[in-house]
Amino acid sequence: MKKLLTMLLALSMVLSLAACGGTTDDAPDSGEGDGPTDAQTADSDLAYVQGKGTLVVGMTDFAPMDYKEEGSDEWIGFDADMAKAFAESLGVTVEFIEINWDNKVFELEGKGIDVVWNGMTLTDDVKSLMGTSEPYCLNGQVVVVPADKADQYQTVESLSDLSFAVENGSAGAEQLDALGIPYTAMDTQARALMEVASGASDACVIDLLMAGAMIGEGTSYSDLTYTVQLNSEEYGVGFRKGSDLVDAFNSFWKEAYDAGTVMEIATTYGVQESVIEK
Repeated sequence: MKKLLTMLLALSMVLSLAACGGTTDDAPDSGEGDGPTDAQTADSDLAYVQGKGTLVVGMTDFAPMDYKEEGSDEWIGFDADMAKAFAESLGVTVEFIEINWDNKVFELEGKGIDVVWNGMTLTDDVKSLMGTSEPYCLNGQVVVVPADKADQYQTVESLSDLSFAVENGSAGAEQLDALGIPYTAMDTQARALMEVASGASDACVIDLLMAGAMIGEGTSYSDLTYTVQLNSEEYGVGFRKGSDLVDAFNSFWKEAYDAGTVMEIATTYGVQESVIEK
């Protein structure tokens, strides 16, 4: 009898342990009902940006798109002000980070920034490496020289003997590469412009929009002018490849244009209506 009772007690304990184990395996995750998991939001850049509450914009010093007025730490300009409006539409704040333009793709992929927004030309390379918006502005690359030498440099053929400065990794650098013209690489277009103003270089290649705002009568570089336009191109905003922020931006831009916000900001910074894409 004692042996039978002992066997029945042991069997009862085994069955109890098995029942407990089954309950543990089948129990729902403790986080059920607490909101989206990391796996659910991992592929959404929009959710990522809204989750951290900040849209980090990568840019360079490039008037009239992104620049600081003397004595101020605030980034302003056509692109900067539109970026502020876009961030507001997402319910987040904006943060500007001045980047090495040649490293813009690495900055995006490493999540050092969330967007490249700085008068970026939509080249084939850019479109293959980033998720890009619809074009929002027309532009071109122009050759800048001292005004008193402008008559000598009115054709592409006349440029071959000039020493050039150009922003590294820029659309201007691509144009000079295509022409086989050597140049000194600078970290920004503003620095390339300074090289010409100081006489360190004979010429530079910068964006047409920048030339319109930065050189000629009434500017700090009144003794400089532009001559040859090397190409025509379009500006776009860059995001991580496959980012859902691309669609969010395109919707935002259309609404901002229809509301008059785009042209209001463009007028503030001297950007002509004829170059703005609807």
